Amino acid sequence: MKIGIVTPAPPRTRHGNRVTALRWAKILRHLGHRVTITQSYEGEAFDLLVALHARRSHDAIKRFHREHPDKPLIVALTGTDLYCDLPKSKRAQRSIELATRLIVLQPKAFDELPKRLHSKTRVIYQSVEPYPETSHRKPDTFQVCVIGHLREVKDPFRAAMAARLLPQSSRIQIIHVGGAMNEKMAERARREMRINPRYKWLGEQSPSRVRRILTRSQL
Repeated sequence: MKIGIVTPAPPRTRHGNRVTALRWAKILRHLGHRVTITQSYEGEAFDLLVALHARRSHDAIKRFHREHPDKPLIVALTGTDLYCDLPKSKRAQRSIELATRLIVLQPKAFDELPKRLHSKTRVIYQSVEPYPETSHRKPDTFQVCVIGHLREVKDPFRAAMAARLLPQSSRIQIIHVGGAMNEKMAERARREMRINPRYKWLGEQSPSRVRRILTRSQL
C-alpha cells in the first residue's frame, strides 16, 4: 500500500509526534509498504492516511475524508488531544468522528472518548528494541531518568520539585533529558540546577544517548 503519515512536527526535530511518525514509517516499510511523512495532505494518491494529532492535523483529515471517503483514515490521538483538546476543540471532535479507526497508546484513554467511538478505537502500546545491559551505574546514587521535552503542558519539573523534599540521606538524583520548547523553560531548568543539587538537565540528546542514559538509570 501507499501510506501517508501526517504529523504537525517539522522535519529534523525530535518532537514526540515526529519521532512516532518515523518509528511507524520504519515498521510499515519493513512490512513492504511505501510510506511518505508530511505535515499536511495536499491531495497525494495514498491508499491509507495516518494522522497524528486530531486537532492540529484536522485540515489534512478533513480533506482526505472529503476526497477519498471510502479509503481508510486512521487518527492517532496524542496526550494533548485526549486531555486538552477534545473537551473543547470542535476541530479535534470532528476529526475523531471522521476517522475510520482511532489509535490510543494506553487503555485509560477510553475514559476520555465517547462510548460510541470505542468500537473503532485500538490500543497500540509503544515499545523499543532491547538495549545491551550496562554496568556503568554509580553505586552511591539512585538515578531517576526523566525523558521529555520541557513544555508547560507536560509539567516537566514535577520530579525535580519532589526531589527537593527528600531527606539529606537520600541517594536519589534526577537526570532530565529533553529540549526546552522555549527560553522560559530553559531558564527554569538552569535555575532548578542552581538551587537543587539533585537535579541535572542534559537538554536534547540523540536517541542512542537517551537509551544509554535510561539503561544506566534505576528508574
